[in-house]
Amino acid sequence: MARNPEEAAIKLDLNNSTFQKNWLQLEKSERDRVTNTLCKLIQLTWSQLYKDQGLKWEKISSIKPPADINTIYSLRITQSRRATAYREGDFLRFLTIQQDHDSTYGKK
Repeated sequence: MARNPEEAAIKLDLNNSTFQKNWLQLEKSERDRVTNTLCKLIQLTWSQLYKDQGLKWEKISSIKPPADINTIYSLRITQSRRATAYREGDFLRFLTIQQDHDSTYGKK
């Protein structure tokens, strides 16, 4: 029987240099909150992520994704910040941590 990809555990890819730079430039308390969210994510399945009201997984339609990425999403990475990411198989591949909510969606 084939497995349901939505019930697969989330695997994280934190190797994007922009994401790493954004993360490491945060104040320690904010970095710790990002780490806590990442720890939460690896305990979830994809269907749990989609339903989680605290993470608020959302498709970003206002930004055209790069050619090799189908769709970019945002999720709440801390109370005051959102991250951009995309799904590739079982991997959640992070792109950025935005400084404010509007910049996540390409707004000024």
